[in-house]
Amino acid sequence: MPSSFSPFSPFRKRSGCCSRLSIVSSAIHGGISKTSSLRRRPWPRQPALQASPIGLSSLNLLVGLPFVNKSTGPFDALLCVGQFFPDSIDGLEEISDYLDTRLPVPIPTYFIGDYGAGAGRFLSAASKLASSKGFKTDGLELCPNLYWLKGSGKFFLHGLSIIYISGRQMPDADGNGHYSRDDVDALRALAEEPGISDISEAAAGVTDALGSDPVVAELAVEINPRFHIAGTKGVFYAREPYSNIDAVHVTRFIGLAAVGNKEKQKFIHAISPAPASTIPAAEVCLKPPNTTVSPYAVEGNTSHAREQAKQPASADSNTQYWRFDVSKKRQRQEGVNGERLCFKYTSSGSCPQGKKCSYRHDENAREHYTRNVCFDFLNKGKCERGPDCRFRHSLVEGDDFSQERNGSHGSAKSYRRISERKCWFCLSSPDVESHLVLSLSEYYYCALAKGPLVDDHTLLIPIEHHPNTLTTSSEAEVELTKYKHSLQVYFRKQEKEVVFFEWIFQSSPHANLQALPIPLLKASNVQRIFDFAAKKLGFEFVVVAPGGDRYQARNILRSQFDGKSNLFYVELPDGNVMTHYVDDKEKFPVQFGREVVAGLLNMADRADWRNCRLSKEDEMQLVENFKKGFQEFDPAR
Repeated sequence: MPSSFSPFSPFRKRSGCCSRLSIVSSAIHGGISKTSSLRRRPWPRQPALQASPIGLSSLNLLVGLPFVNKSTGPFDALLCVGQFFPDSIDGLEEISDYLDTRLPVPIPTYFIGDYGAGAGRFLSAASKLASSKGFKTDGLELCPNLYWLKGSGKFFLHGLSIIYISGRQMPDADGNGHYSRDDVDALRALAEEPGISDISEAAAGVTDALGSDPVVAELAVEINPRFHIAGTKGVFYAREPYSNIDAVHVTRFIGLAAVGNKEKQKFIHAISPAPASTIPAAEVCLKPPNTTVSPYAVEGNTSHAREQAKQPASADSNTQYWRFDVSKKRQRQEGVNGERLCFKYTSSGSCPQGKKCSYRHDENAREHYTRNVCFDFLNKGKCERGPDCRFRHSLVEGDDFSQERNGSHGSAKSYRRISERKCWFCLSSPDVESHLVLSLSEYYYCALAKGPLVDDHTLLIPIEHHPNTLTTSSEAEVELTKYKHSLQVYFRKQEKEVVFFEWIFQSSPHANLQALPIPLLKASNVQRIFDFAAKKLGFEFVVVAPGGDRYQARNILRSQFDGKSNLFYVELPDGNVMTHYVDDKEKFPVQFGREVVAGLLNMADRADWRNCRLSKEDEMQLVENFKKGFQEFDPAR
């Protein structure tokens, strides 16, 4: 099913496989919200709750939620469309009671209208939190149960896929409250590839072009949501379901009035959608008797939006905020000692001070600590006890930096032998999982990735204990090229392309070039998504020899790399190679490449390999399946 597009968050009822969602549209002092309309993922036809909060109306909504939840719920979440903050400071103090945690937000609530009085104060603080960094699409937490959906993105809520774009349209927008071309392009990349009008019973004001957004209309055509909820017009309007041009299911458009509007129009609406994957195909294709043709079928309605949305982003645009990964592995707390680790959390996995702790709560550090890594080494990057320390001084499994750093336990050669004996990738090591090997040649071997993102996620690994693939011998490079070409031909038979990437850092133990197959239809989006991810982390990729072939680009990269720098590079399906040299002080995600591809494939929950571990039996089955299909392409045969 195509992805749905929604700017607000839903409620889910706790019964069966269906979800009860409450959706709200925004309003200020009973006025009409000025936010752009947004969409949501295709959902089934069961009832759900929707509403429209903003400014003082947002306060009224939060105050009334417990009653609504008790009388017609229970609901799991609330999604708010339209402006969330008031036009003036009136009532801001009351809203602050929720945002400053003096009053509880009754249920998980998500909003997209990030503008209005007080927005800058509360939202800028949330943006700076370390827990907001990285690739998160499930909202920035302003307070318990209140989440800000910033920019654009996609996340899963109780099995339902939600796509959103936040703010109003404004070319070259800067700051909160507006979405940029980057945000629109991000949604285009997320959508599965393959102005509401033209109705008989439209509510007054619905067909008025004022406040309509042609870019959102264009996105609705591309994404084909099952439900599309908006709060732009400030009136309630439940349109007849309409057929989609490129999808078998119908779309239901629901416009919500402002909370507390004088006309007493409906501002809260309930739906109970089931994930599309749980619905029989015949039911998905059903069209109610009152189904109409698509209101977007008239040629030319959105041509302007299409051209505008496809314009390249301006070079100085810094408004992109699309994040791919929903993992919480980089959870940290800000404070005076925000860069230092909390020993209590690192050693035990919990801290009695919770979010009030001024030290950092890092799950990666916690995992390393459980593997006997020295706390001082994790916290400061060094340990004053040196070789007398009984803990490991390395983040790499099997290494012991206390020997290498202090030089008191033998030569570099002896350390290398110890490292090789404990290496995950050296075939002579007792720790190597040889059942993952797919193909073995003279200089390289191909293996199934541990905790694969997809079934055919493979690694190309030099047989020699070498820290990267860029400084190997010319003979080894020739063999690596053959393996890469074989994988490309093999996957093209399956209508897939391959993304290759490698993360090289100063203490890299044993090189591995990752190869991830992606659907052919998504290949053109790979560079765009890596660029989005780079902007989010504050850097820009450099393309090596743009326009040249992949072999020329890699040869140039090999000649330029000094073997000492930290480097991430990705080889795109079109042959371009993108590079980023990482500064020693830069906090670069170790699983960056995997996180980005996981976002591209709508598998953000699998971004961390540790979430994808398989039993040995399952791994052996994947290896057997791969070997059967790959044997005619295997360069080692």
